[in-house]
Amino acid sequence: MPTATLTSKGQITVPIEVRTKLGLRQGSRVHFVADGDGYRIEATTRRARDLAGALPKPARPVSLDEMEAAIAEGAIAGAGL
Repeated sequence: MPTATLTSKGQITVPIEVRTKLGLRQGSRVHFVADGDGYRIEATTRRARDLAGALPKPARPVSLDEMEAAIAEGAIAGAGL
């Protein structure tokens, strides 16, 4: 079982085995989630490729012009114009 030591500043170095399994890299963020009497660590950042397949394919292909129009509409709506 991987272990780590808490420093006087409250910091730990996550063992390489755990970093690899969670896909953690420099700058990654983790959540400490209450789990019964203890906690578990969950990675909160993912690489874009980890999201592959998360959304269904569109019913029909969308052109670049349609994408740009949708982005512009969203920007206008977000700006409150």
